Amino acid sequence: MMKSIWLLILLLVTAVCLHSGADPLTDKIDSIFAGLQSSDAPGAVVLVIKDERVVFQRGYGVTDLRSLHKIDQQTNFRLASVTKQFTAMAIMLLVHDGKLRYDDRLTDIFPDFPDYGRAITVRHLLNHTSGLQDYEDLMPPSDPKVPVEQIQIQDAGVLDLLKSQTGTKFQPGSKWAYSNSGYVLLGLIVQNVSGESFPDFLHHRIFAPSGMSHTIAYVRGRNTVPNRAFGHSMQSGRWKETDQSPTSATLGDGGVYSSLADLAKWDRALRRNTLLSEHEMQAAFTPVEVQEGGATEPDGSPAAYGFGLFLNPYKGHKRMWHYGETMGFRTTIQRFLDDHLTIVILCNRADLNPSALALQAADLFLQEDKSHTQR
Repeated sequence: MMKSIWLLILLLVTAVCLHSGADPLTDKIDSIFAGLQSSDAPGAVVLVIKDERVVFQRGYGVTDLRSLHKIDQQTNFRLASVTKQFTAMAIMLLVHDGKLRYDDRLTDIFPDFPDYGRAITVRHLLNHTSGLQDYEDLMPPSDPKVPVEQIQIQDAGVLDLLKSQTGTKFQPGSKWAYSNSGYVLLGLIVQNVSGESFPDFLHHRIFAPSGMSHTIAYVRGRNTVPNRAFGHSMQSGRWKETDQSPTSATLGDGGVYSSLADLAKWDRALRRNTLLSEHEMQAAFTPVEVQEGGATEPDGSPAAYGFGLFLNPYKGHKRMWHYGETMGFRTTIQRFLDDHLTIVILCNRADLNPSALALQAADLFLQEDKSHTQR
């Protein structure tokens, strides 16, 4: 009887220790983001997937300053340029369907496009070598007295601006220059070739098959963002909601909203090649080569770019990644292929560098893997 009691006590103590004893690695990840914990300030969500298993998932801060709802794995953030990998996938699916070719030219798809479009291919648009003028630079100055929703440019407006130009910044294919204009056009190409709206095509061909039930390309007045986080900026020492700008309504370059829960499903779809075969995906994972210069990271350092993804390694680890920056939001997805490691950070505040934070978290796992190899 006494032996049974002691055994029960031992089991209870062990269970309590296992429950209360924090994982040292989890603590280290949390310490990177602990300063974002708040009940009345915007924040971020962090996801770490290792070997297809979620090992860290946590929200910090609130979705907005009105409701003060806590951010969690179901909160939807504007992805900004992280959208581009979905736009690229949509194009690749149309190529798979035989409805489009990477070497099709702008004038093949938009017959009324100016003659300079004959030199621009779909592939140029995908890997940022088109030389198109930046539509942000072509827009007229906005009037601060007019509500921003009334002056937002739509995709069709971007196409009209580009049609009014007489040429590109450089010969297509000769240089690399990050182009939101190119990805807006890619979204319009999806619509033109498929016969569906861009949001509908993304839903039917990417989001639904991947189980991403709450991810959408947002169009004000046509759909709504569930569990929405709103963007914020620090102004005069106080947080202010800065959720929309004149360029926030375009789609192909940055219009998708998603959550950690859905992006975990996107990561699984990519790893398992559920949308396209491994062979078909190789086009997206092949760095573009140009005659002059090359792709660069936001800080100007050399990089590599495929279709909607940066491909340069990190400390010798094979990687595909992207970042997003728009009014009130900062985002990143970092995928380390051979390490089976993915880190996603979505922020609804403009003062953070999620890519740098993600690499801090990645170092914890990459160092751990290195130490295991050395044993």
